[in-house]
Amino acid sequence: MKTLEVIDLRAKYERSGPEILKRISFNLDPDDFLAIIGPSGAGKSTLIRCINRLVEPISGDVIFNGVNVTKLRQRELRKIRSKMGMIYQEFNLVDRMSVMDNVLSGRLGYTGSFRSVFRIYPKSDIRKALEILEKVGLSDFVDKRADELSGGQRQRVGIARALIQDPKLLLVDEPTSSLDPKISREIMGMIKKMSKEDGVPVLCNMHDVNLALEFSNRVIGLQDGVKMFDGPTKSVDKKTLEDIYAFEVL
Repeated sequence: MKTLEVIDLRAKYERSGPEILKRISFNLDPDDFLAIIGPSGAGKSTLIRCINRLVEPISGDVIFNGVNVTKLRQRELRKIRSKMGMIYQEFNLVDRMSVMDNVLSGRLGYTGSFRSVFRIYPKSDIRKALEILEKVGLSDFVDKRADELSGGQRQRVGIARALIQDPKLLLVDEPTSSLDPKISREIMGMIKKMSKEDGVPVLCNMHDVNLALEFSNRVIGLQDGVKMFDGPTKSVDKKTLEDIYAFEVL
């Protein structure tokens, strides 16, 4: 069974505004690392955020492990979101909270808001958080505040927070846009390594074409909300990129 099926997805931000996504359809297999590429304003982030309904599509279907996400009520949606780990462009951390507390906030969908506010987590969650922080190289930063970290360290916290959810899908929104090239490659390598180890497919929006081609096995190319390409990374050539990016300088 496909992990994700997106069928004729359409989205806009204002009722009378332009369509941001125009009947986008694609599938995601359990072992896919799928990169979404395209010019700025093509709809890449909107597509990622329609999957877990941070952006509400105006029509179409998003089917995640056999469940139509677009039909769910809020209570059901919260449950299904707990199985979709998300790694954000701007890290989305709480600066005044420690690294550990930021990671444990990924268990909110399982522990409830009351226990999260008072930081009452099961010992099993704390053990798991420590294990993941060691994997991402932050075992010495457990008690550090998030605002004391570098950009690369902050993104590692974001990765750990997504992984502690025990996700069945990773949604990754421009994870390296504010990082230098060396750190960007390290972050992408970490995401790919952990997704393979945990058997979690990845849907990743990327502006950096070279990184997208290096780490993905499949690529979707968007231009002005239209899907221009969908296929294996190895089949992406210069002509494909010219079609996707038109007059934008790569």
